[in-house]
Amino acid sequence: MAVANTTLPQDRIAFSRKIAYGLGAFVNNLLAAAIGGMMIILNLGFGMNPALVGIAGAIPRATDALIDPLMGFISDQTRSRWGRRRPYIFVGAILSGISYAVLWAMPIGKTESFYFWYFVIGSNLFYVAYTIFAAPWVALGYELTPDYHERTRLMGVQNFIGQIAYLVSPWFLWIMTHKPWFSTPTEGARSLALTIGIVAACVGILPAIFLRERFVHEPETEASTAAREARTSLWQSTKHHTIEFLAGCKSTLQSRPFLKLCIATFLVFNGFIMISSFQSYVIIYYVFGGNQERGAEYAGYAGTLGAVSTFAVIFFITWLATKIGKKRAFYVSTGLSMVGYAVKWFCYDPSRPWLVMLPAPLMAFGLGGLFTLMGSMIADVVDCDELETRQRREGMFGSIYWWVVKVGMAAALAGGGFLVNWTGFDVALAGAQTPRTLVLLRLCDVLVPFIASGIAIWAISGYPITEEKAQDVRQELERRRGLANQPVVIP
Repeated sequence: MAVANTTLPQDRIAFSRKIAYGLGAFVNNLLAAAIGGMMIILNLGFGMNPALVGIAGAIPRATDALIDPLMGFISDQTRSRWGRRRPYIFVGAILSGISYAVLWAMPIGKTESFYFWYFVIGSNLFYVAYTIFAAPWVALGYELTPDYHERTRLMGVQNFIGQIAYLVSPWFLWIMTHKPWFSTPTEGARSLALTIGIVAACVGILPAIFLRERFVHEPETEASTAAREARTSLWQSTKHHTIEFLAGCKSTLQSRPFLKLCIATFLVFNGFIMISSFQSYVIIYYVFGGNQERGAEYAGYAGTLGAVSTFAVIFFITWLATKIGKKRAFYVSTGLSMVGYAVKWFCYDPSRPWLVMLPAPLMAFGLGGLFTLMGSMIADVVDCDELETRQRREGMFGSIYWWVVKVGMAAALAGGGFLVNWTGFDVALAGAQTPRTLVLLRLCDVLVPFIASGIAIWAISGYPITEEKAQDVRQELERRRGLANQPVVIP
């Protein structure tokens, strides 16, 4: 095994800047966890059918996935005095906070159809705002350092800070259903969403304020200015940018290393998302016999333990990746999470409810390792792409990556709702669910993420970018454009 290269002083990112970038991860995770974790109130509070809840969650995510690549392309092509990423991060954070608060301000006493369409339309608007913030923020992280290991350290810090959101998100259901605070779950949802919206807007603007971009566009030449002026009509300009956008999408999807990362993330993340509500159903209706408050309490304990454990996982996987490589570190983290999923079958026990917390530290390796390693690996892919195409396309790669994830998330949420119906679950039965329903809920909760994670390990086995190759690519890029001081000018 080759000795790891030493990170040069000029390649290191100041810890304060890593924290600033990590605050974006906190907002990103808070909004993602909130909209996923609060959707159960559409069933338990507003009385919507679980399958309809799944569809209501899937449709906006599909829309979100479609606009992600467009936002990445726009960010890559932007020329402004504030940079390619920062203006969108600033505006997107504010719009995301406002739209999320409005999303859950649904009036009571309406029909199921009203709630469905209110949520679908409102969440579509929310996801537009969320993408304006998230796509440029993700892209910004890929360009902050050219160093192979410093990228992993950056992603470790941002993932660590992002996990703070998951310390509180497991308690969202408990907060919304806690009767001393709120008379109904719907009232709890409105108040919680307002709080989340304010936090997202205030914290989300900080990366735009305190970070500086490494790459800037080179000044326009007379030839490029003439070409731009030639496209004076709206039609000509739209046609030109559409062709560029489609060509960029095609080129990005032709990168085999990148596709392997997308497939692995799709499987690990969306395998978890598909059964994200199943754990709450199993704990409430199997472990606690239908007692929502007690079940939500223990689900909160397990979720918080998992979030706390993720902090240690991030430290460990960040360190491990610098010793054995990013790909092998992925094998370790995903494999340990599979052990955690498997032992849920034995630990979710009505006679010993405290056992629900034992699988949480092992399951934390799944997403904790995934989002520490994937961002660093994609940054390496972006360098390889620049070597081939002579373009810096962090926005396109980041947005296509999340496009793949979100398309899968839309399918996973819809599939999850139908899976709940397939098990025979009926909220009206409360604690009197049939034995068959409880067994099927438990099987889905264990097998779906376990199998998906196993396939992900197989998919990533062919990922070709080693530390040695990444260093060779960097040296060639620096030879081509020179080892420039910050910021680096790109065409």
